[in-house]
Amino acid sequence: MINKLVSKIQKTNAPVVVGLDPMLAYVPEHITKAAFAEYGETLEGAAEAIWQYNKGIVDNIYDLIPAVKPQIAMYEQFGIPGMIAFKKTVDYCKEKDLVVIGDVKRGDIGSTSAAYAVGHLGKVQVGSKAYAGFDEDFATVNPYLGSDGIKPFIDVCKENNKGIFVLVKTSNPSSGEFQDRLIDGRPLYEHVGEQVAKWGEEHMGDSYSYVGAVVGATYPEMGKVLRKVMPKSFILVPGYGAQGGTAEGLRPYFNEDGLGAIVNSSRGIIAAYKQEKYSQFGPENYADASRQATIDMIEDIASIF
Repeated sequence: MINKLVSKIQKTNAPVVVGLDPMLAYVPEHITKAAFAEYGETLEGAAEAIWQYNKGIVDNIYDLIPAVKPQIAMYEQFGIPGMIAFKKTVDYCKEKDLVVIGDVKRGDIGSTSAAYAVGHLGKVQVGSKAYAGFDEDFATVNPYLGSDGIKPFIDVCKENNKGIFVLVKTSNPSSGEFQDRLIDGRPLYEHVGEQVAKWGEEHMGDSYSYVGAVVGATYPEMGKVLRKVMPKSFILVPGYGAQGGTAEGLRPYFNEDGLGAIVNSSRGIIAAYKQEKYSQFGPENYADASRQATIDMIEDIASIF
């Protein structure tokens, strides 16, 4: 799957992933009204609104980008109906030939980690048949339980041609409370990055590993170090735009070949119509605003090369 991601980045010339992280407050009123009219002000109604909102955005941007990244918590908050909306979103994006990165941040030990891996990236055995559960192409994984939590994912990835992105240095302001702690004179995130590179050696694509890393755009100097530590790992870069990351700060995350990183924007694109810059589109044309914001992001990132 890493080969497909690289190929689609080269084809679109857009190292961009759109985070499908819908909040009900982002959904324009005409969509929520229609959903509530059919299902009431219920969890089912909320999930339907989110699904229709996502579909509109995907229909308007799928030809521009290689990948999407639905954040599962935004769906889980609506219970089972929300999870159905998550699955419908994943399936629809795959129908559009988008690479789907499930932002699930799973990580446990032994059989529990294996079950997470099977549920999101593999197939579960039911009698004589096997079924893919959520069936994303990649999943984000928390490494802080050690190799016990990662190796089951790698095993499932090998069996199903899937991949993972391991949290190494996250974009949130308090990430340094643990991730920047010095161990043997170096920050913890460097040690994690080294381990990611080792895990990646077990599962290589043509030029990059199926074991990637999450490194926030808000820390470009750290990104520069980690790029050297993990030369064959693709870096998923959150934090661009709304969280303060800039295009100029992204250069260290890429290799000399212009590859090696994919940059995420979530509300900066999916809620673009709420920004003054795109306000002329209005709520009715929210998806057109998302398309224009995507084009602007692609051009912004292209300016650094």
